[in-house]
Amino acid sequence: MSASELAEAHGLAKVGGRPPLHHYLVQVWRRRDFTISLARFRIQSENERNRLGMLWVLLRPCFSAIVYGLVFGLILAASRPDNFVPFLVIGVFALEFFNSSLNQGAKSIISNSALVQSLPFPRMVLPLATVIQQLMNFVPTLALMIALTMIWGARPDVLWLLLIPLLAIFFVLNTGVGLIAARLTVHVRDLSQFIPFISRMIFYTSGVFFDPMNIVRDHPGLQVVFDWHPLYNILAIMRGILLPDYAIPEQYWLHVSLWAVVLFVIGVVFFWQAEERYGRDD
Repeated sequence: MSASELAEAHGLAKVGGRPPLHHYLVQVWRRRDFTISLARFRIQSENERNRLGMLWVLLRPCFSAIVYGLVFGLILAASRPDNFVPFLVIGVFALEFFNSSLNQGAKSIISNSALVQSLPFPRMVLPLATVIQQLMNFVPTLALMIALTMIWGARPDVLWLLLIPLLAIFFVLNTGVGLIAARLTVHVRDLSQFIPFISRMIFYTSGVFFDPMNIVRDHPGLQVVFDWHPLYNILAIMRGILLPDYAIPEQYWLHVSLWAVVLFVIGVVFFWQAEERYGRDD
C-alpha cells in the first residue's frame, strides 16, 4: 500500500485537492458572502483614489459611446441605423459588461496568485467575484442607459420588465466565459495578452454601432451565424425592449439562453477540473 492509499484509508484528505463537483459547488455557495464582499471591495478600491470616485462607473461607458458615436456616426453617415444615438448607447453600454467580465475574469487567478497560494478556498470564488463586480458596475449603467433612451423618445413600457430576465441570462453567459478565460490564462499566460484583442473583435462583430442584418441580408449563411451570435442576440433583444423603432426577435431568447447555459456548464466543469493546479508555479 502506497502512502497516498494509506492516508486515504485513514480519512486524510490531500491539501489543495480537488473535491467532487457537488461538494465543490457547495463550498462555493457557502462563501457567497465573501464573494459579494470581495466584488464590492474591488469596486471601492478601484475608484476611491480618483477625484470623481464611483462616478467613473458611469463616465467610462459614456466617453466610449461619445467616441464611437463621433467616429462611426460620420463613417456610416446615411447608412446609420434608425434612432442611432440610443442604438449606439445600448450597444456600447451592454458590451462593456461582457468585455470587462472577459478581460478581468481572465486575470482573476493570475492577478491574485498570493491569495491563491496562501489560503485554502475554492478558487472559483475569484472569477465569480470578478463577474459580480462587473454586474454591480453595469446596474447603474443600465439605469443611465434607460434614462438616455427616454431622452431620445422612448417611453416606459411593461415590456421593460423583460430586462430583468435578460440581465440574468447575460450574467450567466458572462460567468461561463469568465470561468473559461480564467483557467486558460493560468495554463497559457501569454493568452492574457490576446484577450483584449479577442474582446475587441467580438465588440466589432456584435452590431454595436450597425445592424449586421442589413449587411448579410443577401448571404443566408452569414445570417445564420448572426442569428446564433450570443452578443448580437442580447443587443437585438435589449433594443427591441427599449426602443419603439425595433421589435424583439423572440427566437433570440432561446438562442442566447442556450448559449448561456452551455457556456456556464462548460465553464464550471472546465474550471473545477484544474482546481489542484491553481497557484502552482509549474
